[in-house]
Amino acid sequence: MLTLVVGAAASGKSACAESLVLRSSVWPRVYIATMEPLDSECRARIQRHRTMRADSGFETVECYTGLSAVKVPYGCAALLECMGNLCANELYSPHGSGDGAEEAVLRGIDRLLPQCRELVIVSNEVFSGGSRFEGDTIRYLRLLASINRELAARADQVWEIVCGLPVCHKGGAGDAF
Repeated sequence: MLTLVVGAAASGKSACAESLVLRSSVWPRVYIATMEPLDSECRARIQRHRTMRADSGFETVECYTGLSAVKVPYGCAALLECMGNLCANELYSPHGSGDGAEEAVLRGIDRLLPQCRELVIVSNEVFSGGSRFEGDTIRYLRLLASINRELAARADQVWEIVCGLPVCHKGGAGDAF
């Protein structure tokens, strides 16, 4: 089962996505972390997320680029956090795919999905934060928007988190949160 959870910055999407995995009976639980600890802000966010899931039984797998190489235990519940970081890493990192970022990310999802009984992907909602974007910013936003559309089309469930409240756009089953 593939679930996409999208939302704006600080909307509560991470906590909601995590609760989807925690409510399932699927074990083991794998947290695929995509944020590189490049600066103090990134390190603080990583620490906040680690603290948030400390007692949740997640095994953490770091994946900044090259999602197609990730191996997780067959039949696990995996939480990929977050597509926005993975896309930026693939697009801009020296180890990323550059112009092939979209293909690399989708190939990675295609290879990860059969390994998982449940895969929950967190992503950022794009284009609602402004209207004047240029250069690499627009390139990144278009990449992430395209990935989000493709994931939403493939997903069994799509949730948008608005001010901490889940809104179902596809396949929701009652009180999922």
